[in-house]
Amino acid sequence: MTPGSGLQAGLKNRHLSMIAIGGVIGAGLFVGSSTGIATAGPGILLSYALVGTLVVLVMRMLGEMSAANPTSGSFSAHADRALGRWAGFSIGWLYWFFWVVVLAVEATAGAKILEGWIPAVPQWGWALIVMIVLTATNLVSVGSYGEFEFWFAGIKVVAIGAFIVVGLLAIFGVLPGVDAEKASFGNLSSHGGFLPHGPGAILTGVLLVVFSFMGSEIATLAAGESENPQRAVTKSTNSIIWRIGVFYLGSILVVVSLLPWNDPSIKEQGSYVAALDSLGIAHAGQIMNFIVLTSVLSCLNSGLYTASRMAFSLGERGDAPKAFARVNSRGVPMTAILASVVFGFVAVFFNYLSPDTIFLFLVNSSGAVALFVWLVICFSQLRMRKILQREAPEKLVVRMWLYPYLTWATATLIVGVLVYMLFDTEHDGRETVLLSLMVAAVVLVIAVVKQRLTAGRPAPAAETPADKVSIG
Repeated sequence: MTPGSGLQAGLKNRHLSMIAIGGVIGAGLFVGSSTGIATAGPGILLSYALVGTLVVLVMRMLGEMSAANPTSGSFSAHADRALGRWAGFSIGWLYWFFWVVVLAVEATAGAKILEGWIPAVPQWGWALIVMIVLTATNLVSVGSYGEFEFWFAGIKVVAIGAFIVVGLLAIFGVLPGVDAEKASFGNLSSHGGFLPHGPGAILTGVLLVVFSFMGSEIATLAAGESENPQRAVTKSTNSIIWRIGVFYLGSILVVVSLLPWNDPSIKEQGSYVAALDSLGIAHAGQIMNFIVLTSVLSCLNSGLYTASRMAFSLGERGDAPKAFARVNSRGVPMTAILASVVFGFVAVFFNYLSPDTIFLFLVNSSGAVALFVWLVICFSQLRMRKILQREAPEKLVVRMWLYPYLTWATATLIVGVLVYMLFDTEHDGRETVLLSLMVAAVVLVIAVVKQRLTAGRPAPAAETPADKVSIG
């Protein structure tokens, strides 16, 4: 736990294990992969592998810092200590903004599925119900959040595991009772080649899949409310390679092997539904709707938790209203949760009032935040490693590989993706980067002004010398 904070160690090891596993499986994997497959063909596997490698490297850096200094603010608190108050303030508020917009996106996605099942309740009604239920869950205790997420993530993990096993059996022709005519690893190369649209499509694919990986860092925030934060962070960091390898690369490999990449059903029905349909599995669409709904609820649950804990950390460091850092008798930061969900409700309202103007602006202006966060983690780790080596080398229980060369290479790759997005007009990449940069610039200006106005004042109570790593 964060030293001196009022948060309680209410998350059990099984909660953290499933949060870590489920954090890399977003609804975007099920919903957005069909567009990536249509754009890059089987080469989308290289796009996923490239982004997966990027995430593994960034999470290794974050794991190094979080294992040394577990805190509810995670990378925002590390940036504060390593780069300066302006950095922690800026990236913390941008991350909060990202997740409260995600709340609206996921609430709407879940409402659409539920309305299809029970049309008597309007879509806005379902969105309201979903938001209220998960807000109540988070308000009860951190343990109730962990319990809900344990089961949500568990369903996702079992579903993808079963999908991979069944798909592989069909590909090898040993699935009883199923005649999967199109299933073959030959689909990876027999329909225009492995890269039917050329090597450039790999980078375009990266733009389409990169945001489905957001959430990998949630385990480092949640670790602050566990009994053994250092162990939780270390375990999560060390297991991310197989998690991404199995759930992303494994399931997408099965999809593009069961069906030719250009099969019309992939775009019409969605990649996973089309793959299940090709095996003749009854009610494939409804099965996937249930799994997507579970992923949406998981993302909502974790999004509200993550946004509230970031707001709590910002309040603790004096970068948000002090009320955000207050907790009730159960160790729950109620004000931080309610403030986050209120913005989420407002965003849901805009989604129905003006989906093509205000809400579209909110979505696009938060779209590149994931890449900003990863870039800040890189630069924070470059500085924090030197600080830890000088002041507390025994805390380096997790180490970034090939430091500092691999850190610089990762930062360069992230900048490369951002630059490539600036030239992408077909998939709104340019608009997303420019709007995100605009919002980031506004937050950064506020951070710099705030830092100058408060220069010379004593640090907030939460940042006692014992807690704060010197950056001298």
